[in-house]
Amino acid sequence: MGRTPRMTPAEQKLWNAFPTGETVELGPVTRSVVGRPAGENAPKDGASWGPERTIRAKVIAWLLLGARDGGAGAVPAVRLSGARITGRLEILGGNVAHELILSGCHLDEPVNFSGSMTRTIRMTDCYLPGFSGGGMRVAGHLSLSGSNVTGSIRLARAQFESGLWLGGTKVTADEADEWAFYAGSLVVDSGAFLRNADFTGGVRLVGSRLNGGLFLDGATLRNPGKEALTADSMVVEDIMSCGGDFAALGCVRLRGARINGTLSINGTIRSPDTRYALQASHAEIRQLYLLPAEPIDGVVTLTHTRLGSLHDSPDTWPEKLRLNGMVYERLIGSGHERRILWVGRDPEGFRPQPYEQLAAWYLRDGNDLLARRTQLAKLRENRRTQGIGGRVWGRLLDVAVGYGYRPWLAGVWFALLLAIGTVVFSQTPPRALKPAESPDFNAFAYTFDLLLPLPAFGQREMFDAIGWTQWLAYTLIVLGWVLATALIAGATRILRPT
Repeated sequence: MGRTPRMTPAEQKLWNAFPTGETVELGPVTRSVVGRPAGENAPKDGASWGPERTIRAKVIAWLLLGARDGGAGAVPAVRLSGARITGRLEILGGNVAHELILSGCHLDEPVNFSGSMTRTIRMTDCYLPGFSGGGMRVAGHLSLSGSNVTGSIRLARAQFESGLWLGGTKVTADEADEWAFYAGSLVVDSGAFLRNADFTGGVRLVGSRLNGGLFLDGATLRNPGKEALTADSMVVEDIMSCGGDFAALGCVRLRGARINGTLSINGTIRSPDTRYALQASHAEIRQLYLLPAEPIDGVVTLTHTRLGSLHDSPDTWPEKLRLNGMVYERLIGSGHERRILWVGRDPEGFRPQPYEQLAAWYLRDGNDLLARRTQLAKLRENRRTQGIGGRVWGRLLDVAVGYGYRPWLAGVWFALLLAIGTVVFSQTPPRALKPAESPDFNAFAYTFDLLLPLPAFGQREMFDAIGWTQWLAYTLIVLGWVLATALIAGATRILRPT
């Protein structure tokens, strides 16, 4: 194909390079430097570049859509570096058979590939005012790594065969747009890499399926007072990693998500102004590593979530924590006392299930003692929710036998009361009811009979306390019944099926 009318020298150079896929460099490019802030490698003065570095977007579209044949023995592609691209690069519903590689370019207007079928698209270290690719199908990958996007990235229902790359990308949503990255129902057959990215506005991945994992290490998600990450019903195979200097300034929402590998949160989550800082209820997570750099600032909910194993530290949890209905197979980290505090932080008050789940875990782990301590803590916490009668009786059960989980306490009380009665009645013996028939008085046996609901030595029926010791005798009888009742209640609790 010959020279196209009205094509500038820069455009002609790209036109001629297309058949062999040669890279056209129209000016110096700032190469990516590891460790620089997100988007800092993108050009800042591209709007001022002259005609020698300017190419119209429609020329690129012509080439991508087959306006020029490829060269023999070569793979045609658009490869362009250091260019200013004017006009809107827009291919709606088109079938793009060639790769698009832009590096260090400045695009005046947003890019739109919605509904198209394309090969790999790479716009690295570029400046662009938004990218739309809703419903696009990419036989390859999409990379916006290192770019500065002053608008939103919209990829709802898009599909990528070989990955999505937003490493070091800076995305700043318009003030009228809540979402910096809007990608509901996204499908990525390889990994989604958002390492060291910087989003001002929310990241939406509702219903997405990421078959190669989701990597947010070092990323910053800013949406204070709103949702920094919304990923309800998302499915992640392998791993979802939020490590390094990961920071979410807003709610992280994973309600109903399924992580068929490991969810690792080692960064920072701050959202005191939303209902939840971490909303992961009704989720399924094979392994959860929750070891953030500082305690989560805000309410955390894991209600009705199923965990394979939980690796955590007691210092990572906030004061308000909802765990009702959560089940897990294994716990790693935290001592017993801190675990009991952990299950008792529900802001809505006492919930028995978290205690039952913790006790069940200790039983499976072969630690009956810790299971009993957990059940005891549950009963003590439940006592606070009862009326005055229930609280009084609960207190008696607790003091007497530890609600049945400390039966040895009854023996301690019995021995103490027996000793007191023996000493007092030795000093002030009771009178014999039938002196001629009464056996010799024994203070120990008499006190023992008073404490037992059914007397064993026959002393209680033959003697009657005198003076103030009558009140002691009545008290011992009452306390004996209390101890017996508490022991029966405790034995019933211990012997019942788990």
